[in-house]
Amino acid sequence: MKIHQKMRLRFGLVVALAVVAGFFAYPQAGMFMPQKVQDVLNKPQINLGLDLQGGIHLEYVVDVSNIDSEKKNDALESSLAVIERRVNAFGVGEPLVQLAKSGTEDRIIVELPGVKDVEQAKRMLKETPTLEFKEEAGDETNSMFDASNATAKVNAGAALDRAKKGEDFEALAKELSQDPGSKDKGGDLDFAKKGQFVQEFDDVIFNDTLKSGEVWPELVESQFGWHIIKKVEERGEGDAKEVRAQHILFRKQSVDMYPELAWKATGLTGKNLTDAQVDRQSQGLSKPQVAIQFDDEGTGLFADLTKKNLGKRMAIFIDGQIVSAPTVQSEITNGKAVITGNFTEKEAKDLVSRLNEGALPVPITLVGQQSVSASLGEESLHQSLFAGMVGVATVIVFMIIYYRFLGLIAALALVLYTALLVTVFKFSSYTPFSITLTLAGIAGFILSIGMAVDANILIFERTWEELRNGKSVSKAIEEGFRRAWPSIRDGNSSSILTCLILIWLGTGFVKGFAIILMIGVLFSMFTAIVLVKTILRFALGEWVQKRVWLIAPKRKLPKGE
Repeated sequence: MKIHQKMRLRFGLVVALAVVAGFFAYPQAGMFMPQKVQDVLNKPQINLGLDLQGGIHLEYVVDVSNIDSEKKNDALESSLAVIERRVNAFGVGEPLVQLAKSGTEDRIIVELPGVKDVEQAKRMLKETPTLEFKEEAGDETNSMFDASNATAKVNAGAALDRAKKGEDFEALAKELSQDPGSKDKGGDLDFAKKGQFVQEFDDVIFNDTLKSGEVWPELVESQFGWHIIKKVEERGEGDAKEVRAQHILFRKQSVDMYPELAWKATGLTGKNLTDAQVDRQSQGLSKPQVAIQFDDEGTGLFADLTKKNLGKRMAIFIDGQIVSAPTVQSEITNGKAVITGNFTEKEAKDLVSRLNEGALPVPITLVGQQSVSASLGEESLHQSLFAGMVGVATVIVFMIIYYRFLGLIAALALVLYTALLVTVFKFSSYTPFSITLTLAGIAGFILSIGMAVDANILIFERTWEELRNGKSVSKAIEEGFRRAWPSIRDGNSSSILTCLILIWLGTGFVKGFAIILMIGVLFSMFTAIVLVKTILRFALGEWVQKRVWLIAPKRKLPKGE
């Protein structure tokens, strides 16, 4: 293929690229095209950040108080990853999820651009389950309960002495957090018939030796704890007899009443989960169950736990509630377990979905929320776009006035550069590296426009020097590109390195600024070295040799020009 044919082909590719990028960057230009083409052009959209399209800002405190200090960072990172997966699962365009520090508290910041329903967003995040595997606490818990109950009985005795001495019962009950409750809790304050309370309570308040206004002289012990009882009044006779009483309950603690205290943490949590699936206990119409698979760390932990607890129970907690407490029959070394518990098909599928989206290794608590209105975001976007257009127009005018025909080519390349960048922003949403445009990102975009022109200025200045030295226009341009390249390469490399550092160490808007600027710098190099060079080679032929003044001021030309 001849040189001229190659030049035409390359120029044709540049024109085709410009047309495609132009239509995707500004779809309104295709308004006279068929509807199907318009639909294709309008489908890609730029992901706008919270500050440009409005949305929701949520702030959660991460409770790591029960995590060993050396595992704290792992727990925080695992929680962050879980929240990211959970947010991505309900389709929010380019959310921001990051860790932050507030005093001594560890926090997770979640920003959901375009989301208007705050309650729905909070609900979807809160539905993320906390999965824990625990083992029996054994004698340790029983000793704790025994000590606690002994203290409760002593305190109840002291309170009874105060009540018998005539101290105001209502004030005393309020001071000691009196718990009236129902039959299941051991007492009531309203009129009731016999049999409505626990047996020990009934035996006292329906005892005819206890007169209205009197306190029963002894502590009444039931399965719930130690009661101090005062008969207030009674009415009716026989089976219709009703008694009204007051009582103060010092509650007992036991495994039956506080089953969660019968278990202790093992370190095996949702952060070790890699997969969950709906399974069945047997073929046919058996109930569904949830089969789960652990990662390498979890597999090792689970093997140790099952070996240590042979013949004992292990409890599976989801969101602090026991869903299953099977007895360990044998050591399990393959990292697989089953969660059973009267699930319906839908409940099992929902649990699998939630577990696969991520089980939080530590609890999180919402401490702050903020909504950014769409109108405020739209105003910011319009102001930013106007600033960008003014910046581009100013640069174009300067380039044409100062660099003449070369400036015109640079201006066209700058417009093409802008269209290419906008097109990349739009199509990034179809890739794993989706770009979200924020106010900081627009600042990086506008700054990259200046970087794009900077490369052209270096090339044109070098070209003028070669013209001054008496070279022909074509040779001066070639030499200008060759001599300007090292400066362009080194300058842009330092900019890219700075952007990478900001991306690595920065957070939030700083990262957005750095990412947009880095992409802009890379495309500016492509535009200046490839596109501008191709256009100049095609456009500047022999005709310009007699009109050198079109590309350079007289002071830059050799004598006689």
